[in-house]
Amino acid sequence: MEKHWLKSYPAGVRPTIDVSEYRSLTHLIDSSLKEHADHVAYVQMGTELSYRELDQQSAAFAAWLQQTAGIQKGDRVAVMMPNILQYPIAVCGVLRAGGTVVNTNPLYTPRELEHQLTDSGATVIVILENFAHVLEEVIAHTEIKHVLTTSVGGMLGFLQGAVVNFVVRHLRKQVPSYQLAGAREFCEVLRMSAGQTPRDTPLSLDDLAFLQYTGGTTGVAKGAMLSHGNMVANVLQSNEWIESSFLQGRGTLITALPLYHIFALTANCLLFLRLGWRNILIVNPRDFPAFVKELKRYPFQFISGVNTLFNALLHTPGFDKLDFSTLRVTLGGGMAVQETVAKRWKAVTGKVLTQAWGLTETSPAACINIPNVDFNGSIGLPISSTDISIRDDAGAELGIDQVGEICVRGPQVMVGYWNRPDETAKVMLADGWLKTGDIGRIDAQGYVYIEDRKKDMILVSGFNVYPNEVESIAVTHPGVLEAAAVAQSDERSGEVVALFVVRKDPTLTEAAVIAHCRESLTGYKAPKHVYFRDELPKSNVGKILRRALRDQLPKS
Repeated sequence: MEKHWLKSYPAGVRPTIDVSEYRSLTHLIDSSLKEHADHVAYVQMGTELSYRELDQQSAAFAAWLQQTAGIQKGDRVAVMMPNILQYPIAVCGVLRAGGTVVNTNPLYTPRELEHQLTDSGATVIVILENFAHVLEEVIAHTEIKHVLTTSVGGMLGFLQGAVVNFVVRHLRKQVPSYQLAGAREFCEVLRMSAGQTPRDTPLSLDDLAFLQYTGGTTGVAKGAMLSHGNMVANVLQSNEWIESSFLQGRGTLITALPLYHIFALTANCLLFLRLGWRNILIVNPRDFPAFVKELKRYPFQFISGVNTLFNALLHTPGFDKLDFSTLRVTLGGGMAVQETVAKRWKAVTGKVLTQAWGLTETSPAACINIPNVDFNGSIGLPISSTDISIRDDAGAELGIDQVGEICVRGPQVMVGYWNRPDETAKVMLADGWLKTGDIGRIDAQGYVYIEDRKKDMILVSGFNVYPNEVESIAVTHPGVLEAAAVAQSDERSGEVVALFVVRKDPTLTEAAVIAHCRESLTGYKAPKHVYFRDELPKSNVGKILRRALRDQLPKS
């Protein structure tokens, strides 16, 4: 297909980017830390971390990883933290040591954590103490040799840190007891290694930077291999699209999405590190009154989020009273932005909510709407150096406004799935195209629209949930004969997990099924609703027909 979308590009946005501008993502990080040394990089609860301090402390951590933990080029290091100052230090440190970052969701259950650690082969983990008890349950079954724990208040100075930790540990009781033999304190390691310089590890754009885990059709999470080149490309693509036309100079951004999620990792962490912006970290974005108070403290130019976050902010008292005069770009991704939310956002803030789209497998950005152009329901135009093709089931390319599977090709497309050549082959075509599983069309102006989802994936507040994973846990309950998970619309989360169950035990209750699932699944993966049936609809070969089940859901 002709790249007709280029005709719709705004002035100043180039059709291609030059990935060779940097030798690696580490080169990009090193250059940015030096360039912006005198400016504030991150802020947590009022405590500032400068780019110079980030440079020094991540170098110290990189040196410790090399000299004490024995990290060699490509070795995997797990990072399991929310949005606190230790996160960018740890990630930059791993990359500067030549390692591969394994971003790990802090909300994982023991089963989920064990799988990710064993699958990745991580030998080091940096973990918030709030979740250390989960690691304790599974560490014996992993290759983890070094554990570094840290606290929410660990980087906030003696007095503030002590107060914050007392509240977290004793008043809110959010740190369950744990025993991890040989564990060390992350901040203490930084102090002991201060001033040390890591040895230079030659890296190329082809080397692996991140293992970013996403759900699998088999119910097993798989690691998307994102190379240094993938990440550099998406940083430059996003920079070309947003900064060149709309965000000149330094500014302040709000980061409420977790940095371990690919959206915030690339957009908020890496892109704005390159630009030298001040990044306000929201540790607990679910505490919306506190979130709004934080927004009041800092005039900001950029905020990213998912539809549910924006909707919740709009319904939080005091949000509509904030000063939005400095706001220039609001970027929504991770899940579809609802038109009602976009309209209300503009009514309250006076600014457009711009929708973008991508996947973990595309690092993530593939399409972005033009910032500050009114909401049009599309997921945007293919970004620089990115091709979009709409294909039918036979793989043939379709024409304008014809509906088929959205396929993506570009320098941000992943290398493949870690140790999963079979899964890689299902989505990666020989000519570099990635089959996304989303069904859509492209119009005459080049705007792409999502029409449906080919996959049975459930999208809960921007996080992927795969039915097979939920089902595999549900059927381990002795009272469950069969189970099938589908997406159910939800005003708050966009979608939630609905589970259809055939009972083995006629006394089985909805509450019992949900409680059983919550023992092994992160909260957003657990079913929100359970519907009991005498049987499940199946094809002539016995495959459960999830689409038929979706038709049985209560109408909202």
